[in-house]
Amino acid sequence: MTPKTRYIAPVAFLALCACSSVSDTLEEVTRATPQADAYSPLAAPPGAQPGSCWGKDVTPAVVETVTEQILMQPAQINSDGSVTSPALYKTETHQQIVRERRELIFETPCRATLTPEFLAILQRALQARGHFHGAITGELDLMTKLAIRSYQKEQGLDSAILSIAAARQLGLVAVPRDQL
Repeated sequence: MTPKTRYIAPVAFLALCACSSVSDTLEEVTRATPQADAYSPLAAPPGAQPGSCWGKDVTPAVVETVTEQILMQPAQINSDGSVTSPALYKTETHQQIVRERRELIFETPCRATLTPEFLAILQRALQARGHFHGAITGELDLMTKLAIRSYQKEQGLDSAILSIAAARQLGLVAVPRDQL
């Protein structure tokens, strides 16, 4: 490896990072990992069908710090336009919730359904719809979770946990007769 080629990959990575907001990317990567109780009956809401599996996705609140300059006393200006005393300001800082915390609970395929064969078919289905751009591995890896989030976001569910509704839309899970 020549000294020039050794630095190409890190430079390319930095260039890609510069194209998107690092905080947005970190939020996507962090939220792409489902909670431990996803794809399990443990997260089922009261009254759920026995044996059904559920996912719980929690989006934290977004809080920003706002700093304001408040005019306490206006500047004193002479008739010739000279300033005798400058304006006095007070700085106040407070926090403001930009987006409330959200907790979503929705039905999912059960963990036993998520076999390597099922996940490979899921990856192909997402790839055919332009959401998955990785290698077909049959694993629920980060690229697959991001593709699930991308697909489901169009359907109104911003989660990397595969919902039963999305699995049915993709043709991966049978639709019950009473829903036809």
